[in-house]
Amino acid sequence: MNPSRLRLLHSNTSTVSLLSIYNKPKPPSDNYTITLLTSSTRFSTSAMSSAFQKHLNYPLARRDSSVVDDYFGTKLPDPYRWLEDPDSEETKEFVKNQVKLTDSILQECELRDKLKDKITELFDYPRYYAPFKRCDKYFYFYNSGLQPQTVLYLQDNLDAKSEILLDPNQHCDDGTVALSTYSVSEDAKYLAYGLSSSGSDWVTIKVMRIEDRNVEPDTLSWVKFSGITWTHDNKGFFYNRYPAPNEGQTSDAGTETNSNLNQELYYHFLGTDQSEDILCWKDPENPKHFFGSEVTDDGKYLLLSTTESCEVVNKVYYLDLTSLSSGLESFRGGKELLPFTKLVDNFDASYGAIANDDTVFTFRTNKDAPKYKLVRVDLKSPGIWTDVIPQSENDVLEVALPVNKTQLLVCYLRDVKHVLEVRDLETGSLLHHLPLDIGSVDDISAERKDSVVFFRFTSFLAPGIIYQCDLNTDAPEMKIFREIVVPKFERSEFEVDQVFVPSKDGTKIPMFIVARKGIKLDGSHPCLLYGYGGFNISITPSFSVTRVVLLKHLGAIYCIANIRGGGEYGEEWHKAGTVAKKQNCFDDFTSAAEFLVSNGYTQPKKLCIEGGSNGGLLVGACINQRPDIFGCALAHVGVMDMLRFHKFTVGHAWTSDYGCSDKEEEFQSLIKYSPVHNVRRPWEESSNPMSQYPSTMLLTADHDDRVVPLHSLKLLATMQHILATSLENGPQKNPIIGRIECKAGHGAGRPTQKQIDEAADRYSFMAKVVDASWID
Repeated sequence: MNPSRLRLLHSNTSTVSLLSIYNKPKPPSDNYTITLLTSSTRFSTSAMSSAFQKHLNYPLARRDSSVVDDYFGTKLPDPYRWLEDPDSEETKEFVKNQVKLTDSILQECELRDKLKDKITELFDYPRYYAPFKRCDKYFYFYNSGLQPQTVLYLQDNLDAKSEILLDPNQHCDDGTVALSTYSVSEDAKYLAYGLSSSGSDWVTIKVMRIEDRNVEPDTLSWVKFSGITWTHDNKGFFYNRYPAPNEGQTSDAGTETNSNLNQELYYHFLGTDQSEDILCWKDPENPKHFFGSEVTDDGKYLLLSTTESCEVVNKVYYLDLTSLSSGLESFRGGKELLPFTKLVDNFDASYGAIANDDTVFTFRTNKDAPKYKLVRVDLKSPGIWTDVIPQSENDVLEVALPVNKTQLLVCYLRDVKHVLEVRDLETGSLLHHLPLDIGSVDDISAERKDSVVFFRFTSFLAPGIIYQCDLNTDAPEMKIFREIVVPKFERSEFEVDQVFVPSKDGTKIPMFIVARKGIKLDGSHPCLLYGYGGFNISITPSFSVTRVVLLKHLGAIYCIANIRGGGEYGEEWHKAGTVAKKQNCFDDFTSAAEFLVSNGYTQPKKLCIEGGSNGGLLVGACINQRPDIFGCALAHVGVMDMLRFHKFTVGHAWTSDYGCSDKEEEFQSLIKYSPVHNVRRPWEESSNPMSQYPSTMLLTADHDDRVVPLHSLKLLATMQHILATSLENGPQKNPIIGRIECKAGHGAGRPTQKQIDEAADRYSFMAKVVDASWID
């Protein structure tokens, strides 16, 4: 099914399930010992004195005592409600003062310039992605090294000279315009592409004529959470948009906080104004619903997928495009929606179309299969579904793509590592295993009609290998098409281990540990522990230049804890870290930290934790619950106000993972860990009067319209007040600061220089706090 190209990136890779949270991952290697720790384990923080010499004068923020909310009889003040208005002068002044404070702190971080220079040096290497084919042309993405944005190239064949097709860097001087979505027409004559500015989720779609690179007048605005799906007659494409904001609300798209409601599906005819686009589907009775569309490989069917939140379930409707006697043109100017037929009309499972042969469809689903399976249904008998590939006992079926006419390329996740197989499309039977090292497949390019597929492999120590695989042989022939090389990086200096750490309830949590070979487990090493744990997203091995710099020049250890809430072992693993069970995520992460300390990898004052988005929430909750075990915390774009997140932009979609404070039972769960509502003075709850929070940096950005900045700003104001400004001379000496980026969003599309600058800032702060020394 379209799209024939699939990129598996951390920010949007969803996987599923596990039959039971008690089906444990594989045990660790024989030469590794796991120490069982309980939640009662505590570590001394008496040695955690501030690394910064100067006394911090935090800017005072007004506390509005008049704002009090009543949650089912529980009255809760919200003194920083005014920070929810990004346009108020008071909020702008607060941000200005916080930026000034943070700049003064960063000036004391001696390794900042060295880190920036070394990250820049290592970042300057060519990066390729797998080529994909449309008609008789090949396309691929490439970045020469330090280009702000990756560039789309075109080739007539794999041996032909490459030419630039679309360079987002030409759209602005500072690199803050990024390519957000794209689709090539079936005849490869047109490229429809979406551009976003300053990291916002808002997208503007343009159309380019590929032959002469001419950009057509077509301009589609107020597009968000949308793909681009061409019809096979090449006359136009389907896309999603929202109603245009009211007059006066469009000055700086991406800084607003109002909810995104009433998404609609449209069809755009090439060469026409957006006002003439056909409204194909809407559902005003369910304004929070999202729609996705795709056209089958044979061009015959339009599939409509409807979701109501981030829960991995959807409805499926279909339309036989050939049944429209006058085509889509007959709906121009009319008020009728397209006449879809309902195939799945409830939210009981996930259904993703894989392939079809006329009316016979193959779907990937988690219906009665939390680890996913492939099923088949004939539209002529919609009540009869049969299994093609049953659910695996241990592995999560992440991806299935039709290839070589009658085959499937199937990607499983096995203990957080990817496995590739070739199977028969008709029977599902296994044909071949494709040999892979331990790591991730993050980019797959395949079309059903072609026998050659491309995929990109990466790992903690492999920047990227693009394989070309010919399936039209008795044994698939795999060869390296391109190998990405980072100068001055020698992978043999480092090693990766995977351990399984028992959490509070005994569940084994997988954790990757990356370090120099032969390190002594004497607790002397700086350590960075990363986690996410939400929305069925799996954090698989990937390469990072920045992490290499930390390993090589700070002597750091880097770890990823694959905690519950993610998709590493399927939907039950995911569900075990949601709503009333969200505390499992924090227990898992804390247990991973305790393991690293007790086994000699590091010590609390040298342990830094990091996470972004839902992972930012993870960091915020963990420093509230266990400030004694961390020396530093880096929380990126976190969801910090768990009682009000659903009121802003697309936050309403996250209630599937978090619950909602509008419901009493879910409020009782949320209030227990909401970072903004659980800041405590650790010295009042500990026998050690010098206990304090770890040095903390909250990172956000002015155009983050996914997790709006107010979350980080409110937590920042709350922490500074409770821990510092409300006291004359309290024990909190470790800094609590915010890094607030301009012309940036939730993370996607951030230009290379901004990535480097932010990495140098946060890791020089970490280095200062954990007392890391520079190693040449």
